[in-house]
Amino acid sequence: MSVKRLLCVTNEDGAGARSCYGELRGWDVCMVESLAAAHKVLAQQHYAVGLLLDRSDGAHDEETERFLRRHHNMRWIGVFDPHRLEQPALRHLIATHLFDFHTRPVDMLRLQHSLGHAHGMAVLGKSAGQHRRAYGNGRIDGSSAAITRLRAHIAKIAAVDAPVLISGESGSGKELAAQEVHARSPRAAGPFIAINCAAVAPALIHSELFGHERGAFTGATKDKRGLLEAASGGSIFLDEIGDLPLDLQASLLRFLQERVIYRVGGTRTIAVDARVIAATHVNLPKAVSDGRFREDLYYRLSVFPIRVPPLRERKEDLPMLTDMIFHKFAEERSPQLKGVSKEALHAMAQYDWPGNVRELINRVRRAMVLAEHRLIMPEDLELPGAGPIGPLNDGLGTSRLSAERIAISNSLARSGNNISQAARDLGVSRMTLYRLMAKHSISS
Repeated sequence: MSVKRLLCVTNEDGAGARSCYGELRGWDVCMVESLAAAHKVLAQQHYAVGLLLDRSDGAHDEETERFLRRHHNMRWIGVFDPHRLEQPALRHLIATHLFDFHTRPVDMLRLQHSLGHAHGMAVLGKSAGQHRRAYGNGRIDGSSAAITRLRAHIAKIAAVDAPVLISGESGSGKELAAQEVHARSPRAAGPFIAINCAAVAPALIHSELFGHERGAFTGATKDKRGLLEAASGGSIFLDEIGDLPLDLQASLLRFLQERVIYRVGGTRTIAVDARVIAATHVNLPKAVSDGRFREDLYYRLSVFPIRVPPLRERKEDLPMLTDMIFHKFAEERSPQLKGVSKEALHAMAQYDWPGNVRELINRVRRAMVLAEHRLIMPEDLELPGAGPIGPLNDGLGTSRLSAERIAISNSLARSGNNISQAARDLGVSRMTLYRLMAKHSISS
């Protein structure tokens, strides 16, 4: 029989707990006597299953809930005295954070079954999690044909020390592609410096990129290195380079040709060894023909062009990306939320994602906070056309939302905007009521 590892947290007599639970058949049990000690253990080691032995009066339930929320990736089973189940706070904690629970006196055979079930579910979850990254430790996630081609392209050009021009729609992951080029290049040990050319005022961007000498302008009280100097030995990423002012384009062209810069107000040249990786969402050839971008600079930058595909061209990556977002921001989710429904994934596949991966992240994070079910549903993502189909269902959905809004407003009015009292009247927790109020734009 393979030995499974179990973290047992108790606030009862340590010796008594060890004699009862320390010898669970088939389990290697680590026994700790406080949540603080458990937190230290989990910082050092991984446990898939935890056993929470509670003998308290409920005074520390909030601390326990914070602990369980922080370590949500484990399957927790609780053991409590029967009278504690009369406490609403504990019932809420059990329903939202625990895999299973038992009351004393404990049926050890049933506890063994619960622990085995929890371990089995953890193994299944781990197996699914192994597929969240399809590219080792890379920064670009996905297994679609478009992403596979992109990674192959990057692998070929990363080793060649020449400028790279990355094109792609806003939110598609151009900076991730730039980071991957840098990480796979001989400059990986050097700095990676990023600047968004559209986010810096035109009057300041020259100084930001090239630095300035003391006294070059009002407020220049000391010499300052620019970002190009800071990136020496590594790479500089110029995002939205299509918004770079024309006079600064000439200075950048000079750097690409001669590998030296002048600081603002300076008279000496400074040699800088930095690889330039630029990105844009605009059509640079058209900008060249319109006179908004220098043609010579365009050809200097586009030695190795890379195109990052929009999300609509790689929809087969949606389940993987959604799963990764869910786990990355898991601490923000509503407590009862366990995952994403098939219906939501289907609705996502029908949508074109004009905001690309950035929009996907924002919609999933918002749904994780506001969802009222165990799984994210299509309506939680607020996608166009993702609601119920058909006029009858639309009417029922509208009626349900209207009734929900009215019930919340009436309860708040009756309680004088007392959130705790209104939550009790509605039979929900305070956190659930806050989420419903946010959903319906109701202020207290």
